[in-house]
Amino acid sequence: MREIQQEITPIAKDDLFIVLDHDNAKFDYPIHCHSEFEINLVLHTSGSRIIGSTKGDFTDIDLILVAPYIPHVWKSELTENRVVTIQFSGEMLNFPIILTKQFHNIRELLTSVESAARFKVSENDEIVSEILSLSAIKGFRSTTRFLEILDSLAGTPHEMTGGINDEMRQSKSRRIAKVLAYTEKNMGRPIKLSEVSNLINMSDSAFSHFFRQHTALSYVTYLNGMRITKACRLLENTMMSVSEICYECGFNNKSNFNRIFFKAKKMTPTDYRKYIDRILV
Repeated sequence: MREIQQEITPIAKDDLFIVLDHDNAKFDYPIHCHSEFEINLVLHTSGSRIIGSTKGDFTDIDLILVAPYIPHVWKSELTENRVVTIQFSGEMLNFPIILTKQFHNIRELLTSVESAARFKVSENDEIVSEILSLSAIKGFRSTTRFLEILDSLAGTPHEMTGGINDEMRQSKSRRIAKVLAYTEKNMGRPIKLSEVSNLINMSDSAFSHFFRQHTALSYVTYLNGMRITKACRLLENTMMSVSEICYECGFNNKSNFNRIFFKAKKMTPTDYRKYIDRILV
């Protein structure tokens, strides 16, 4: 098996994204992976690419969205080309604005890509023009154009590619099992996202994307769900006070516990206990 390089991308902590625009690219970078999403547009050339465990050919135009930590490489012998690469952090999926209904299509696209998505486009399509123009736009207007690109991609016909082989799939299964077991064992105390992401050697943003792919939930939502389930059992089967149950289940204050419990059960912990007492009489 060839060695896969771990690339440190030039994106800074205060960057939403970066764009790299190259004429006559040499395609000499070895197979690599990184913790960011990557949109890659290749024009005016033909060659081959490897994404995940899948090798494919391309001609004239290739537009791919690659998920974090997926190995990838493009190869071509033709020098008359243009390559535009946009890289952005998976941490974007945790931004409150991404959870609004206006960003539904973008959120669905990014969370659905397990390995990569290949978009069916021609050079005259609007999405191609949007990508080609991005490097020339500065300031806040570049941000709006970037979001327009993501929204356009979400509405562009595409197919999933870069299939994950058995070894990669088993590795993912082991990692998610490790996270779930660790969460169940430690949910009675505060757990930081960085603590869990370090457990499987991922950045916080990559872990958030990875966990959401496998559970369709954010890690915080999953953790709170586990804690509320435990709280319900304690309310049903013990004489512990609500305050005692709050801290036993890992919540750091009673008001936060009541708020999250009410959101999940549509009643307060006290009312839940009364409800259980009534139906068991």
